Amino acid sequence: MASGRTGLLLINLGSPDAPTEEAVRRYLDEFLSDRRVVEIPPLIWQPILKLFVLRTRPKISAANYAKIWDRQANESPLKVITRAQAAALEGAFGADVVVDWAMRYGTPSIGERLERLRAAGCERIFAAPLYPQYAGATTGTVEDELARELGRQGWKPALHVLPPYYDHPAYIAALKVSLERQLAALDFVPEAVLLSFHGLPKRSVERGDPYERHCRETARLLRLACGRSEAEMPLAYQSRFGRAEWLQPYAEPLLAEMARGGTRRVAVLTPGFAADCIETLEEIAIGARETFRAAGGEEFAALTCLNASDEGVAMLQQLLGEFQDSAIR
Repeated sequence: MASGRTGLLLINLGSPDAPTEEAVRRYLDEFLSDRRVVEIPPLIWQPILKLFVLRTRPKISAANYAKIWDRQANESPLKVITRAQAAALEGAFGADVVVDWAMRYGTPSIGERLERLRAAGCERIFAAPLYPQYAGATTGTVEDELARELGRQGWKPALHVLPPYYDHPAYIAALKVSLERQLAALDFVPEAVLLSFHGLPKRSVERGDPYERHCRETARLLRLACGRSEAEMPLAYQSRFGRAEWLQPYAEPLLAEMARGGTRRVAVLTPGFAADCIETLEEIAIGARETFRAAGGEEFAALTCLNASDEGVAMLQQLLGEFQDSAIR
């Protein structure tokens, strides 16, 4: 067995194993049982989850997953893209760095991939949660799971976790290149480019989560890099769940308001997502498009995430190279 190697583990949120009610129910049960994701006390939340949410939401979510499912790979786009990102980075850091990928929820699990890296002789683990902006419900729960799994396995490698990169020059530059390339390929010129980030309950920010500040700084830096004003590049939040107040403005109501106000051509970029997933491919590209057009909008473009594009992979290579160098020094 090789020894002294380094494991580089890319980690994203996860998805069900199939676009079926049963698979979605398993996935949602795991995801929505995480106390970092739903902060309601389990004694109150678990009966609601089991008796109501898991009886109704899987059918709706399964239908939405079916709309965007990669039939050729028989996987969700998130898995297909995360695997491609890992494959593109293989060999980029030398023969002694093993690159792998995992999902926080569903498969392949963080525990499974840690065991594989251990078997490959890795003594150092560089975990890269692919969330540019920190939130307890994303990066925070990845850190929790890494600690739990290493404790369960009785393994103590040197562990380093990539910090949030919401303001890193390489990330902003990659977003700019991707945005300009995609806008140039459109057959219309958008009057505005909406920056849509995943939402978060407002109470999480009030308790100290830096997520909103990180999103706003990403938006500010991208506007600055692109020479656009806040009116030309507004910010919004999507994917609200439940009845509690989340960060505002909400993306779909804002798009409807823009259309009613006379905006006819719009593009949407989702800078908080490292890879396209159900939130970008179904919620934005399908649902938000319908909302915008129903309110009087005409042209709508859902721009892709960085994914495994040349600029996206180059950005990850730079970030992860700098991260490893600083951790080893």
